[in-house]
Amino acid sequence: MTLTAITGARVFDGEKSLGVRTVAVDGTRIVGVGGDAPRDCEIVDGSGGTLLPGLIDAHVHSAPGSLALALRFGVTTELEMQGMHTRENRARITDDDTVADVRSAGFAITPPGGHPSELMPEGFRPKWDLPPVMPLTPFSTTPEEAAAFVPQLLARGSDFIKFMIDDGSVEGHPGLPSLDLATVRAGVAEAKRYGALTVAHALTLDATRIAAEAGIDGVTHVFMDRPHSAEIVRLIRDADMFVVPCISLNASMMGITASELADDPRVAGRLDGAWDRTLRASYDRFPHGNLDDVYATVRALDAAGVDVLAGTDVSMPETFFGGLAHGASLHHELQYLVAAGLTPERALRAATATTARRFRLSDRGRIAEGLRADLLLVDGDPTVDIGDTLNTRAIWRRGTRLTY
Repeated sequence: MTLTAITGARVFDGEKSLGVRTVAVDGTRIVGVGGDAPRDCEIVDGSGGTLLPGLIDAHVHSAPGSLALALRFGVTTELEMQGMHTRENRARITDDDTVADVRSAGFAITPPGGHPSELMPEGFRPKWDLPPVMPLTPFSTTPEEAAAFVPQLLARGSDFIKFMIDDGSVEGHPGLPSLDLATVRAGVAEAKRYGALTVAHALTLDATRIAAEAGIDGVTHVFMDRPHSAEIVRLIRDADMFVVPCISLNASMMGITASELADDPRVAGRLDGAWDRTLRASYDRFPHGNLDDVYATVRALDAAGVDVLAGTDVSMPETFFGGLAHGASLHHELQYLVAAGLTPERALRAATATTARRFRLSDRGRIAEGLRADLLLVDGDPTVDIGDTLNTRAIWRRGTRLTY
C-alpha cells in the first residue's frame, strides 16, 4: 500500500460536515484529516464529491457472495443478525479487502418452532460457502434455558446476543411460539454479566414493549402492526434503546417492491440476475400494513432523541425474501429514513458513526486520525441530496481501493 491523499472533496466525518478537507491514508489507517497532502503520496482528486466513512448495514443475513456485493456499494461492514459468520467462520474475512467486514449474533435465542422457521418454504436449505462450523442453535422455552445459552453463544463466537420476540402475527402465522418477558429478561441479565450487547427481533408494538422492559440494548426492527403511541416512544427512550427501523423490509412486508431501485442504472450494473429478480419481488406478508404509520413512528423516535440506526434485513437472492439486495438496499434505507423525516445528515449518521458507537465498533464509522481507512467517495453531496450516496466514485476497505 502507498501513502494516499484524497483532496478537494467535502468530508462528512460520520457525525458532521467538515467542508473541503484533505484526508491522508497510510496502509490501513487514516493518518490525517485536514492540512496539506503529505509529500510523495498518491493524490486522489475528490473535487465535486463527498468523502464518507464506509457505510455500515446494521441488520443483514449473509449469503454466498453477499459480502463482496455489499462492498461494491460502499458498505464496508455488515452486522449479521442471524447467520454463519461467528468468529470461527470469518477468520479469512478479516484481512480480505475484497469483501465487507462482518460481525454476527450467530443464531438467535428462540423457542423450538419459533421465528424464523415460518419464513422458509418446505424443503428449502440454504447453501453456504463457509467452513462447516455450525453456530450454536439456542432453542429456549424457559428463563433458565435462555440464560444458560448466553455464555455458550459468546464462547462460540457470537459478537452480540439476539432474542426473537415474535408471535408470527405480522408474518401471517399467528400463534407462533415466542419468548416471553421472563425468558428474555433472564437472558439479558446473563448477557449483562458478561458485558455483552443484546438485541431483539420485534415486529409488533407489544414485542417491542417486552424488549424494553427486559433491558434489551436495541431492537432490530420498528414495529409495523399499529401506529406508535407517546407511551411506547417514552419507554424506548427511557430504556436508552436504539432502533434499527428496517423501513425497506417493512415496505417489502407490505407488498412494496424495490423495482424502482433495480431500474436505477447506478444499481443495475452491480447486480446479477438473481439479485435483480429478488429486488423486484417482495415478502408481501402484511399487505394491510401502513407505511405512513412506520414513517411517523421513526420520525417520533428520532424527535425523542432515540438513536436510529440504518439496517435492511437483507438476506438471500430468493424472491420470497424479496425487495432487498446487499449493499443496494442500505442506500434505499437511507432514502426511506429521509422520507420518514430525518435530515440527510442524520440518516448518514445512522449508517456510520451512530451504528459504530452503539455496536462498540470504535475503530470505524468515522473519518478521524487513527481509524480504519474504510471510505466511500461519491459524486455530489448526500448531506443535501441523500440519493447521491449511490454516485460511487471510489471505495476503500482498510485503505485498499476496490476495483469493480
